[in-house]
Amino acid sequence: MSTSTMVTNWSTRARSYSPPAKYLPVIATFVLLISMFGAGSLRYEGFADPQVILNLFVDNAFLLVLGVGMTFVILTGGIDLSVGSVVALSTMIAASTLEAGWPAFASVITVLICGTLLGTLMGLVIHYFDVQPFIATLAGMFLARGLCYLISVESIPIRNTTFSSFAQGTITLPGGYRITPSVVLALVIVGVAAWVLHMTRFGRTVYAVGGSESSAHLMGLRVAMVKVGVYAISGLCSALAGLLFSVYMLSGYSLHAVGMELDAIAAVVIGGTLLTGGRGLVLGTMLGVLLLGTIQTFISFDGTLSSWWTKISIGVLLLVFVLIQRFLTRRQA
Repeated sequence: MSTSTMVTNWSTRARSYSPPAKYLPVIATFVLLISMFGAGSLRYEGFADPQVILNLFVDNAFLLVLGVGMTFVILTGGIDLSVGSVVALSTMIAASTLEAGWPAFASVITVLICGTLLGTLMGLVIHYFDVQPFIATLAGMFLARGLCYLISVESIPIRNTTFSSFAQGTITLPGGYRITPSVVLALVIVGVAAWVLHMTRFGRTVYAVGGSESSAHLMGLRVAMVKVGVYAISGLCSALAGLLFSVYMLSGYSLHAVGMELDAIAAVVIGGTLLTGGRGLVLGTMLGVLLLGTIQTFISFDGTLSSWWTKISIGVLLLVFVLIQRFLTRRQA
């Protein structure tokens, strides 16, 4: 066999084993994450310690849950700008009800119901009144933030023993490493979301609506239920993220989570979900959240850089990944 024939056969096999285009952004995020950890471990002593990696989950559990809800919305081609305000509203509802003497369980249920109802309301407005998701969720953002100020302008501390014990609780892993119950809950949410998206009819319809809503209508899929449902899921995840954030901060405050909706959108897009919808993975969102956390860890270990470099780095990464998405979609077209 000639050398040219061997090279041709090798190239053909390489192409046949190449991953599908839909996985390329996720793979790029994973490679970048590993590269950043490699660079950090070479430059800073202790950066590669497993506890540093676990701390990424501990410090970003609420953002991970928030990103899961945002993934559902963006997969349909929508957007939800209200999630940060719903997080703040959830902390205020939890703190105020606990201060009023409510049981922790009743407070948690109330927060989850309020978040889900607000998300459902926005989904109904978007679908049945044909309002752009940007406008409808912008209104939801102002509504939720305004309700925060109606409850209280000042910060409300959380002294409930159930919340405090949950905040102080740790789970010891082999080797003496530790995580918090919030991390376990966030990973369970990721697993459930992945199962829903890939193993249920609802999840497949989410991808279909994001790919082409008109085609989904022609196929007889339940477009209305899905479009309203993803915003309900986003509202539920925002409320749950608010509960995790209230546990993390042990307070409710009207100015909590300002700009967190942009972090969630950035994590989802950097994780490989197309802004136009129809393609993306919850696993990619988790990698995106970890990447944002790694940038913050880099700055913390350096000690000389301003915290604003986090926003600058996220902005650059977001622009790069959007350009990659545009390149891949044009190439396939």
